[in-house]
Amino acid sequence: MKIKTIGLTLGLCFFSGAACFAADDPNMGTWKLNEAKSKTASGMEKLTTVVYEAAGDQVKVTIDGTDANGKPIHNEWTGKFDGKDYAVTGDPTSDMRSYKKIDAQTLKFTVKKGDKTTATGRIVVAADGKSRTVTAKGTDEHGKQFKNTSAYDKQ
Repeated sequence: MKIKTIGLTLGLCFFSGAACFAADDPNMGTWKLNEAKSKTASGMEKLTTVVYEAAGDQVKVTIDGTDANGKPIHNEWTGKFDGKDYAVTGDPTSDMRSYKKIDAQTLKFTVKKGDKTTATGRIVVAADGKSRTVTAKGTDEHGKQFKNTSAYDKQ
């Protein structure tokens, strides 16, 4: 009976690689902003919750937070961690985003509006998988440069 169960599990992983990929990726899950450990430039949006989940053979990233005026924001990205641009929905400051896996714990990202890169950064998950640090730099919609370091705790 155990052999059948193991065989079935391996077969499912083979045919639905995303689910198995997702289970092994430390980025997957829900992340909450740790404001006490974060340094966000004044006038910037605050991304309070970020969720990474499998979406077929891709990853869906859902971001919720507040803009500079305290109004709620929500945007979504679905794509692969292959460094290619994929569409963002719900974000008036960007329309494309790419993520590239650097190593098991690190992602590099690029944010674009039109053909212009507006932000770049890295996401590093701690070795224990319980926290992550997101560093980003770029130019906001008013042309002002920013640099943010945001700390997140896994939920």
